Amino acid sequence: MKLSQTIQWFPGHMAKARREATERIQMVDVVIELVDARIPESSRNPIVQEIIGQKPSVIVLNKMDLANPQDTKRWIQTYQEQGMHAIAIDAQHNKGLNALKKLLQDIMKPVHEEQRKKGVKPRDIRLMILGIPNVGKSTLINRFVGKNQAITGNKPGVTKAQRWLKVGQQFSLLDTPGILWPKFEDPDVGKKLAITGAIKDQLLHMDDLALYLLDRLVDANPEALKRYNISQNDIDALSTVDLLLLITEKMGLREDYDEASFRIIHDFRSHRLGSLTLDPPYESVSYEG
Repeated sequence: MKLSQTIQWFPGHMAKARREATERIQMVDVVIELVDARIPESSRNPIVQEIIGQKPSVIVLNKMDLANPQDTKRWIQTYQEQGMHAIAIDAQHNKGLNALKKLLQDIMKPVHEEQRKKGVKPRDIRLMILGIPNVGKSTLINRFVGKNQAITGNKPGVTKAQRWLKVGQQFSLLDTPGILWPKFEDPDVGKKLAITGAIKDQLLHMDDLALYLLDRLVDANPEALKRYNISQNDIDALSTVDLLLLITEKMGLREDYDEASFRIIHDFRSHRLGSLTLDPPYESVSYEG
């Protein structure tokens, strides 16, 4: 399956997750739409947005430590200008969680004030986390709850069922599996999702992804290529394809371009190639649901 073609990948458990989330949306007060800060727009699932509807929600850009800080700020500004609540966090290192909790409380403040006027004691805020696989939902839940309530993993599709988790006296949290949409109309969206690990590696052509990533690195962070003993002269003189060939040679892999490509992708996922945002701010993407 080539990423240059339209990708269709919608396992049965994801169809079930979509149905259950749609059925339970009325039970929650606020939805956390979790996205990957490196691809904030490409990792926004239009199916998730359909499920949310008019329900109050927050776009949470997770893994902000892996993304370009200035691009993250511009994305948050863009969402806020569109009338959305947005915030960046690093769940892995427990950064931004208090600010997120405060934002959630601020969103519900008018509702709670109205309840108090009627003599009703506000209950805990009921939350639902929705997003595509591998954007860090389980890690966020573990940090949010304060103990390992959710299973974590470095591959998509770890969470398979829904359950309520208590967060002190302030919040109840509904954990849900990640939901991918049935088809990526824009092949670049598929590539970005693949590079960041939202799609299982078995579906990928690593050399296609490595070429795409190298192209972005050349434009946005050429310094990162020094890791492979690539000079600025090499970058100026060579095409992206020739750069991959040169990197393969410098890795001592002869003509094993697949292995070299895998290592490049792994280095990016492991933050060895610097902080890079693959969705430049204000870039639009195309979906088909």
